[in-house]
Amino acid sequence: MASSRLPVLALPYPLILLPASRLTMPVSQQIGESILALIDESDTLPVVAAIPITNQTSNTAAPVLSEWGTAARVLRLVKPTARNPRQPYLVSIHGLTRIRLIAPTDTSPPPPDLLADITLHDIEYPPTEKTPSRETVDKFRNSAMRLLDRLARDSTQQIRKDSYNKIAGMLDDITAARAPWMADVLIGSINGEYQDKLAVLATPEAEARLKLATDIFLKQASISEVSKKIASAVDESLSKQQKEFFLRQQLAAIQRELHSLTRSNASSSSSVSSVPSTTPPDNASELDDDEQHEADDMADLKRRIEAMEVGSEERKMGVREWRRLKRIPQGSVENGVIRSYLEWLTSVPWPNSNPILSASSIPQPQQVRDKTFLTAARTQLDADHFGLEKIKKRLIEYLAVVRLKEMNAEKEVREEEQKHQAKPSDTKAVVAKAEGKESKAVVPYKNQPRPSPQSGPSQPSRLGKKGVKGPILLFVGPPGTGKTSLGQSVAKALGRPFQRISLGGVRDEAEIRGHRRTYVASGPGLIVQALRKAGRGDAVMLLDEIDKVGQSNFHGDPGAALLEVLDPEQNHTFNDHYINVPIDLSQVLFICTANSLETISAPLLDRCEIIQLSGYTYDEKMHIARRFLLPKQLQANGLQDAHITITEPALLHIATRYTREAGVRSLERAIGGVVRYKAVEWAEFVDGGGSEGTIEAGGKTLTDGTGDGAMVVVDGKTRRGYRRVVEEHEIEKILGIARWDGEEREREERRGIVYGLVVMGQGEGGILPVETIGVPGSGRLKLTGSLGDVIKESGELALSWVKTHAYDLCITNTRAQDPLKVPDLIDIHLHLPSGAQKKDGPSAGIAMTCAFVSLLTGACVPTNTAMTGEITLRGRVTPVGGIKEKVLGAHRAQVTKVILPWANRKDVEHDVALEIRNEMEFVFVRTVQEALEAAFGKNTLGWRRDNVLLESRL
Repeated sequence: MASSRLPVLALPYPLILLPASRLTMPVSQQIGESILALIDESDTLPVVAAIPITNQTSNTAAPVLSEWGTAARVLRLVKPTARNPRQPYLVSIHGLTRIRLIAPTDTSPPPPDLLADITLHDIEYPPTEKTPSRETVDKFRNSAMRLLDRLARDSTQQIRKDSYNKIAGMLDDITAARAPWMADVLIGSINGEYQDKLAVLATPEAEARLKLATDIFLKQASISEVSKKIASAVDESLSKQQKEFFLRQQLAAIQRELHSLTRSNASSSSSVSSVPSTTPPDNASELDDDEQHEADDMADLKRRIEAMEVGSEERKMGVREWRRLKRIPQGSVENGVIRSYLEWLTSVPWPNSNPILSASSIPQPQQVRDKTFLTAARTQLDADHFGLEKIKKRLIEYLAVVRLKEMNAEKEVREEEQKHQAKPSDTKAVVAKAEGKESKAVVPYKNQPRPSPQSGPSQPSRLGKKGVKGPILLFVGPPGTGKTSLGQSVAKALGRPFQRISLGGVRDEAEIRGHRRTYVASGPGLIVQALRKAGRGDAVMLLDEIDKVGQSNFHGDPGAALLEVLDPEQNHTFNDHYINVPIDLSQVLFICTANSLETISAPLLDRCEIIQLSGYTYDEKMHIARRFLLPKQLQANGLQDAHITITEPALLHIATRYTREAGVRSLERAIGGVVRYKAVEWAEFVDGGGSEGTIEAGGKTLTDGTGDGAMVVVDGKTRRGYRRVVEEHEIEKILGIARWDGEEREREERRGIVYGLVVMGQGEGGILPVETIGVPGSGRLKLTGSLGDVIKESGELALSWVKTHAYDLCITNTRAQDPLKVPDLIDIHLHLPSGAQKKDGPSAGIAMTCAFVSLLTGACVPTNTAMTGEITLRGRVTPVGGIKEKVLGAHRAQVTKVILPWANRKDVEHDVALEIRNEMEFVFVRTVQEALEAAFGKNTLGWRRDNVLLESRL
């Protein structure tokens, strides 16, 4: 080999220069100046040794030059311009021939930096190449032609295709001597691997280099063919969803890289601080790291399926859907549908699920097992509600049954344990049949699963089928009487979760039973949603406004869908269309609320236990206002008890003149108006320099004066004081003019006017005057006041009775005379005020009869007397409904005497509070004659004979 010395130009990774190839690379300023010096010193273009660095990818300190390189001629050197001085030197070199370093730098002391300057090294040129064999050249030509043909077909640029075709044409005419040169050209041209190029550079023998190039070309052609085939197959099979998933995976990978980069920057910046911080950086979010969260969610879903009872329907369904989920690609729509279904299925509190792994495991309270359970329940109900004794009694009965059932279940468990402990030898007993030899061993009781001591009536699995089936309680009453809050109190007393389901306006059956999974955006019904939120199978569910459920339409009948939910004999296998697995609702305590029973279907009512909630008396409203409403409004408006005091007359004035309802919602709003008015005064007082201590120090002074507040001295300055006492005369200034001015209390005793008892639209009771006058006419009856058919018939019935007994009442002189035609021909006009309100119902017979008698006889009924009841043609008085509401309305109107049918006396004794009965006089009548005597007074009407009612017998 011929030797020489050449300056070495180190090629950084992954640059390699082969003979017959060209390369342009940036170099440092020092190397650029050194090459410029070589160009200046030489008459021709200088030659350098282009040696690649083989270990630049490792972390070693000193770079190592390859043993083989290329002698290259410097063709061009581009210097930085004045406009862009930071631009590096660019050098273009052309490979001439292979060279070998005589003394590699890895054995000699390395220079300070191979990439900083060029140094002279001893090199040697390999001997002249031998001509390769024809067979080797043919193999090389075939592999090169195959690769060039594949590259030309895969290329999308026409220029590249032309260049590949041109090289292929050169291969056809190439000689054996030029084949090694062509191998170097092709290896340098294709985008091959770094190690392959390095191996070709280190192979000086022509025969070996052609064989190596042949292997590389075959490998490259195979890789290109397989990649093209895979890409074609993927393009054909990828659907829109799969492409979207692929892109999203790439996006997630990019986001993870950005997040890790941001986190590393944040950690490096926070390392300066001496105080360690456990909080995540500002840019960190729980929404990041999607892959980890996805894996955690799937693992949690699997654990919840495994927690279900082995062999149960829900577990079978969960396993079946889980297997389908694993077979479907993650980006498809069906995958999301199945996963949503499994999330709903596993979130339902199934009985007998493993409480450790189950998502519905919630610590079960033990207050039902406590001996003071019933006492605590009564205390809870009394603390949340004032009055409602009948309802509280029924709820206490249910709670007592729950406790007794639990005690019986525990007793059975203890007896079973004692029975097995008393016979320890039975653990090895064998039960043999008399005729056969078949036998089975009795499993030792100690190896059997024992009931958990922590389980109570709150766990349906403990009681099983012996548990208490939740009754369906239906609270019916006017708005604002506490129906919804009663359900919350029951849940607190039982220690169960409370869920409220609003049925107002529900018109689709699927909202109760769920949508089938074949529909887009399907989901479970309201019942399953409430069970998921409760997390337990024995929750207290309040079905609010059940009377406002939509009627049957093309969406189905939601009222009919509730029949299975509210049937204790069927709801243990309630079927939700979405879940499609029977769900046990027998342990759920359903409480329904309604304002009226008229719109509820008869089959639905048959499944409910109806509990009527009537309106509150004024005494109850005063207690509720003091105990609940006023503290609630004070807290809501930022005041305390010491800031405001409402006197009893003022509170009663609000309840009687500004609210007229069965409940307390309007009363709460009125109290809220008073509290807000005083809140403004207190804020102005504090802004003016007043304080909390001013009230205590000068309380007597500050509470004197008018409602506007007296002038007081605060911190040596005279300011308007704060008056915390609200009196009756201030209410009109605060709340405005009263809605009801008490005209019913200032009733006038006149001929032909009688006061009847009614139940108004929202369930509150009241009194309604029945007005009659006689006008010239033809002896007919005229009825006005927006009356229904039933109440019109009551008026005609009452007039017929009066005409029949006109002679007995001394209205006419003979029985054949018509009181409307003798002595004068008149018409009777009967009117019920408030004509805009619809009035109907069979309860005005007595009032209309008394009004006709008063008009025709001239006798007057006292204004403190009101009455209700229906009559028959025989003169019998029949019972009516709504007694409590009517009596409470009469009490609010300060009526002291009430005439009621005899059959309604038990309603008064059971429903009307004792304080109301003590303040009012109740007269129970069986006949119209008794009703007339009670209304007008005894011996006021002159009867011609004593026996007014005569029954005939055939």
